[in-house]
Amino acid sequence: MFIRHETIEKNAFLMLVLTLLVISIGGIVEVIPLFTIETTVEHVKGVRPYTPLESRGRDIYVREGCYVCHSQMIRALRDEVERYGHYSIAAESMYDHPFQWGSKRIGPDLARVGGKYSNDWHYAHLINAQSVVPESLMPHYAFLASTPLDTDDLMNRLKAQRAVGVPYTDEEIAKAQADLLTQADPAADNAALLTRYPKAVQVGHGGTVTELDALVAYLQVLGTMVDFADPANENLRQ
Repeated sequence: MFIRHETIEKNAFLMLVLTLLVISIGGIVEVIPLFTIETTVEHVKGVRPYTPLESRGRDIYVREGCYVCHSQMIRALRDEVERYGHYSIAAESMYDHPFQWGSKRIGPDLARVGGKYSNDWHYAHLINAQSVVPESLMPHYAFLASTPLDTDDLMNRLKAQRAVGVPYTDEEIAKAQADLLTQADPAADNAALLTRYPKAVQVGHGGTVTELDALVAYLQVLGTMVDFADPANENLRQ
């Protein structure tokens, strides 16, 4: 056996070919089973696509580079769970393209920030973070409050997301504009909106829908979709 190994080790070309063959076999063994299952991410009760307003808010979140300072991934470590809440699960990011796990925490993790503060707090914090958190290093985003939200290509945005796997229905796409306006008006009847998008939080102050309205709507849904106390999610509990 050692003689055969010596033959291989002395022949660079033969060793390269055999190395590639072994790596290929290993890769095939790992990859092929993935094609035999529907998805590698377990579907969890409560996880839904973002509302049109939340989706646009997420676009703004990415555009402004919020992920540079805020992660959206709580690790399964005691100190993180006690500070931020239940550790993050893959299903919560299944409709994120790209996901916003992040790699730094100059600011706190935002995976479960939804519902932690009121809408008014978020508006004040985004306009001038130091007004509510004096020691904050976050820049001001007051300009978002005076920037009308661009919704001209809203339906096309949802269609593009559906093309990469987000299960928006034809009805949801057709009513995207109406759902967006409903969520951005606290006085509007939101029954139909909640039927399509449970736990959607109405934001805004009436009038023109701004980029700040969209960003607040996005922040208010983070971490709220999955009810870890639900018996259906018993296997996800800490």
